Amino acid sequence: MRKISLVFAAVAALTGSQLQAHGPRLAGQLDPGKALNIINMVMVHDVIAPPVAARYYAYTTLASYSIVAARTTSLPAPQRLIKSFTADLRLDTVKAAYDYQIAAYYSMLETARLLLPSGETLGEEEQSFLQVMTKQGVKPAVLSQSVKVGKLAAAAVVKFSKGDHYGQLSALKRYTPVKTEGSWYPTPPAYLDAVEPNWKTIRPLVIDSASAFRPVAPYPFSKDTTSAFYHEVLAVYKVSKHLTPEQLEVTQFWDCNPFAVNTSGHMSIGFKKISPGGHWMNIAALVARQQKVGFDKTIYVLFAEGTTLMDAFISTWEAKYTSNRIRPETYINRYLDVKWQPALQTPPFPEYTSGHAVVSSASAEVLSYLLGDKIAYVDDTEIPFGSGKRSFTSFRQAAAEASISRYYGGIHYRESCTNGNAQGQRIGRYIVSALQKAASKSLSVNK
Repeated sequence: MRKISLVFAAVAALTGSQLQAHGPRLAGQLDPGKALNIINMVMVHDVIAPPVAARYYAYTTLASYSIVAARTTSLPAPQRLIKSFTADLRLDTVKAAYDYQIAAYYSMLETARLLLPSGETLGEEEQSFLQVMTKQGVKPAVLSQSVKVGKLAAAAVVKFSKGDHYGQLSALKRYTPVKTEGSWYPTPPAYLDAVEPNWKTIRPLVIDSASAFRPVAPYPFSKDTTSAFYHEVLAVYKVSKHLTPEQLEVTQFWDCNPFAVNTSGHMSIGFKKISPGGHWMNIAALVARQQKVGFDKTIYVLFAEGTTLMDAFISTWEAKYTSNRIRPETYINRYLDVKWQPALQTPPFPEYTSGHAVVSSASAEVLSYLLGDKIAYVDDTEIPFGSGKRSFTSFRQAAAEASISRYYGGIHYRESCTNGNAQGQRIGRYIVSALQKAASKSLSVNK
C-alpha cells in the first residue's frame, strides 16, 4: 500500500497543477458541491434506497479523493483509512502534465456514471464541464490528461466496488416477512417489499463488521399496558395527536424519503426526495463552502462523510433485520386505533434502530472533527423537495433534530432514536479515531 501511495506522490510532483494560474473564475467552477448536486439529482431520479445511496457516495468520493491525496501529501492516502482498498490507479502511465483538481472533479462524475442505474445521463454533464474548462482557458493537452487521470481513478474504484458483495445480493434468499406478533410487516399505503434485507453482507470500509456496533437490545414486544414497550407505543400515539407547528416543520424537513406514495381513490402518485445520506452529504458540502476550506479539504470532507454513511447504514441495517421489530403504525392499527396514520409515511423495513438517528449522529461526529463542533450554518438542502431552510448551531444539534423527527413523524419509537444516537456516535467516534491514525501515519511517512 505504501508503494502505491509513493507512486502517486512521485507522479503528482512531476505533473503539478495549474490551479494557481486559474484565478477565481475557474476555481468557482471547481466546486465539489456542484458535482455532488448533479449526482444527487440522478439518484433522486433513480429512487435509490438509503443504504445503496450511501454506497454510491462512498465510492464516488473515494475516486476523487484518491487523486487529491496523491497530490496533497498532507492528507492521508485512502489506503490508510480503508484497509481493503489496494487499487493502483496507474497514474504512472500519465506522462504529460495534468490538473489534479480537474481530474478529481471529473472522477466524481465518471464514477457515478459507471455505477448509477441512470449513470449514462452524466455523460452530458461531463461534456458540459469540459466545455466550461476550455472556455476558461485550460489547455487542451492538460484537459485531456486530466480526464485520463479522472477515468483511471474511476475505473480503479469501480473495480474495487465489485468486491463488496453488492453484485451477489440478488442471488441471496428472498426475504419473506414473518406474521408473528412483534415482527415487522409491510405498511400502507403501498405495502412495499422490505428494502435490502441482506445489506449486512456488504463489505464495510472502516468498521470491522456489520455487527461491530450492534446496539443494546430493544424492549421486548408486549401488549401488556404496564410494559415498557407498550409505553413506547403509547408515547408515539400521543405525541402524534398534538404536534406543534415547530415539531411538524422538523418532521417534514428531515423526511428524506426517496419514494413516498400518496393515494387518492384508485390513483397512486409517487413523490421523490433526497435520501438521508444525500442530505448529510449536502450539509458537508455547504458547510465546507461556507468555511472556505478549499478544494482539497472539501474533497477530504466528502470522502470521510461518504465513508461514514456507508458503514453507518451497514451497521443500522444489520440491527434492523436482526431485531425485525414491528413499526408503530402496524402496532397502533392492530391494537389501539385502526384509523391512525403517522405524520410521515412508514418506510419499508424494520424499525430498530432508527437509520436517521444512526447515520445523523455518526455524521455529526465526523463533521465536527473535520470542520468544527460549534459551526453555525443554514441548511437549504430540502428547498427543491418542498421544505424551507433551517438554522443550526452545530452538526450535533442537527443530528439530534434529525433523530427526534422520526419520533414526531410516528415511524419510530423514542427508544429507537435514543439507542440509534448512541450507536451512531460510537461509529462516528471510531471513524474519527481511524482518520486521526491515518493522518498521523501520513505525516510520519512524509517527514
